[in-house]
Order: sequence, then C-alpha cells, then structure tokens
Amino acid sequence: MDDKLDKIDLAILEILQENSKLGMKEVASQVGLTVTPTYERIKRLEKSGIIEGYGIRLNKKKVGKGLQVFCMVSLKEHNLNLLEVFEKKIASLDEVATCYHIAGDYDYAMFIEVADMDEYETFLKQKLASIPSISNVQSSFAMSTIKA
Repeated sequence: MDDKLDKIDLAILEILQENSKLGMKEVASQVGLTVTPTYERIKRLEKSGIIEGYGIRLNKKKVGKGLQVFCMVSLKEHNLNLLEVFEKKIASLDEVATCYHIAGDYDYAMFIEVADMDEYETFLKQKLASIPSISNVQSSFAMSTIKA
C-alpha cells in the first residue's frame, strides 16, 4: 500500500487531530470533497496505519491527575535483562502515562500523572524505588500546559 500523502490527506489529518468527533460531512466540507471520497481516504489512512486511533483530552484535575511530572531515570547498568525488567515494571504502573527509552544523559524519560505531591512521593518511595536497577531519578513538575 502506498503511504504517500497529498495535501487533502494532510488536511484531513489536521482536521481530525483538532476534533476527531467531526462527522464525515463536516470533514468533507472542510477539505472540499464529497462524503464518499473523504470516507475512502480516512479508511485508507486507518488501514495503512497512519491513523492509529482516536482519543479524547481530559481535564486532568477533574479526573484526579492534577500533578504532571517529567521524570528522568538512569539505570545502574545497561544489560538486556535489566532493561527488560525495568520496562516491564514501568509498563505496569498506572501513574506512568508515557515512557520513552532515550539517548543522552538519562536512559528513560517518563511522564507521570498523579493527584498531588503526596501521591508522587508515595509513587517514588513505594514503586519507583522498588526497581533495583535505577541509579538516578530527576523530577521536574509541570506548572501549566502551553500546547497539548
């Protein structure tokens, strides 16, 4: 399947990223096509894996996730077993919204979402500190969201 995107495909993607709840008629109108070719394009974008899914944005405070933390982690050693153990443990933690294996001064960058500082302290002491391969953790706290 050819994954080349033309300007209409790119416009559809931008529209759906802004509001994935728009109906096919509204998307078609905005890109200057009729409903059928718009529907076919979206289905092709989904089938090719360019559109991986649809989501919603939440008010973090209203769902008990008022504190967002960027947590950088270094491991003591870099062997496959320790990496796999760390990644498996991190994937099981509800507080970890996203985790990236990165290059640079740290090995992993995590985005943690918790209710408040007390919950983050509990997360650090009871969950993160229980992973034996961690050598260093640095936390930075989000003050406001500029772009999500």
